[in-house]
Amino acid sequence: MSTSIDDLLGSGEEPAGAAEQPSGGRARRLLRTAAITAAVVVVIVVGLRAVGLRVPIWIIVAGVLAVLAVRRVTAALSPPPPPRAGLRTSAGGEEPGTWNWSARDALRTAINGWERPLDWCSDNRERFTERVLPRLGELADERLRQRHGVTRESDPARARALLGEPLWTFLGTPARRPPTPRDLAAIVAELEKL
Repeated sequence: MSTSIDDLLGSGEEPAGAAEQPSGGRARRLLRTAAITAAVVVVIVVGLRAVGLRVPIWIIVAGVLAVLAVRRVTAALSPPPPPRAGLRTSAGGEEPGTWNWSARDALRTAINGWERPLDWCSDNRERFTERVLPRLGELADERLRQRHGVTRESDPARARALLGEPLWTFLGTPARRPPTPRDLAAIVAELEKL
């Protein structure tokens, strides 16, 4: 299983749920569509007759209905509007000191994307080797690519020199046991030095 940096840092938010149904049901929607269609057709026919053109009415009705259908489909497929920013009560650029832990933000999603696999793999070497080690390797490759223009695959000798022997060995060989939190902190510190 391969995970990219975008997957790690991307927001995993789900759509907000079913679209709200307008009150009144289907008959009201059909009546509204018929009224809008009739009004637009009348305006178009009057406009065309004013310039001396005659177009069969059924073509105009079909065109207006097609435009209304496209408008309805695009409205249904458009993303939901961004959430409204709450009213801030703090003055001078300071935060109030509270945190809404139920809010879903990209940072929390990214942290959970690491926290869960690390917790799940804390006592199982195979899980760590299959789930966490490839993610750490991708992070190392991304840091190498961004900072030095190489990856472990494109230039192994230079990548090995940049990573250092302990980090190179850790990323290249499956662990006999999952690393302790202290070991992981040292690995992350080495990755940050890149």
